[in-house]
Amino acid sequence: MTLPTSAEGVPGSRSVGRGRAHGKAILLGEHAVVYGAPALALPVPQLAVTASAGWSSHAPADGGEASFTMTGSASRPLVAQAAGGLQRLVAEFKRTAGVAGRSHVDVVIDCAVPPGRGLGSSAACARAIILALADLFGRELDGDAVFDLVQTVENVNHGRSSGVDAVATGAAVPLKFTAGEVEELRTDALGEALVLIADSGDFGRTKDAVEMLRTGFQRVPGSQERFVGRATELTRAAVRDLADGRADDLGRRLTDYHELLSTAGLSTGRIDAWVETALAAGSPGAKITGGGLGGCMIALARGPEQAQQITRQLNSAGASQTWAVPLGRFPGHAS
Repeated sequence: MTLPTSAEGVPGSRSVGRGRAHGKAILLGEHAVVYGAPALALPVPQLAVTASAGWSSHAPADGGEASFTMTGSASRPLVAQAAGGLQRLVAEFKRTAGVAGRSHVDVVIDCAVPPGRGLGSSAACARAIILALADLFGRELDGDAVFDLVQTVENVNHGRSSGVDAVATGAAVPLKFTAGEVEELRTDALGEALVLIADSGDFGRTKDAVEMLRTGFQRVPGSQERFVGRATELTRAAVRDLADGRADDLGRRLTDYHELLSTAGLSTGRIDAWVETALAAGSPGAKITGGGLGGCMIALARGPEQAQQITRQLNSAGASQTWAVPLGRFPGHAS
């Protein structure tokens, strides 16, 4: 696709706008975070998303204000699923940024984040699009404005969204997220430790998982308090383990949190088996990550050599893709 080069009549605009974001993984706190508990999120820079926005001389066929083209095998399934939410995102961007008129744009998205795996694909695409539109229209958006815009898509895709993905897909360091408050985590003491992510190849079902957990809480008095209390205890302890460099203790928190989610019915047989595989290969701890009922698992490795050993075992067990993410700051992060 050739993006039009005319921006006539739009003050402060340029011919093409560009935006970047990346995937994320939840270390601990999924599900409990929507009930006020803390959650820990890890940026995944290997899973990058880029968006380019340019002027269009024609209106999109669906009558919206933007047309979307997605490249990269990971993003192709998102086109039909996300079309309505992305049109709403463009409309909300224009309202927030004070852009008048129906100027039509073409947006090209290259997404390496596999959808439906709990790795933040929808939030990363939304963030990249927002930043590309802001660049195209010559608008400055602060972090709160970008967050709110990403949430317009996240709340459509996931129901009651915690906001973790909206923040973590633009972060450069692991984050602690509590009731809308964000704090950078200290992780340097863990040295060469890595988090391995293994893709089951199965789509997670976040909305179903959220509803199943909520129904269970309603059916069993006190179960919500016990779940959230245990999740909070494990997540707060993990923050201390990260800061103090206690890899083995951190690993135990991960495995204990997996047991919490699995007992609630949010894991799968395949991911349960992979947790055992990672532990048998020497990982200090492993768990399902994200919304559950599919998606990915994560395993902690003390260093690159152990990471290779665990990865080989996970690949032998059927992991369709794996990624190794250092527990530290990475350069060139999305802003």
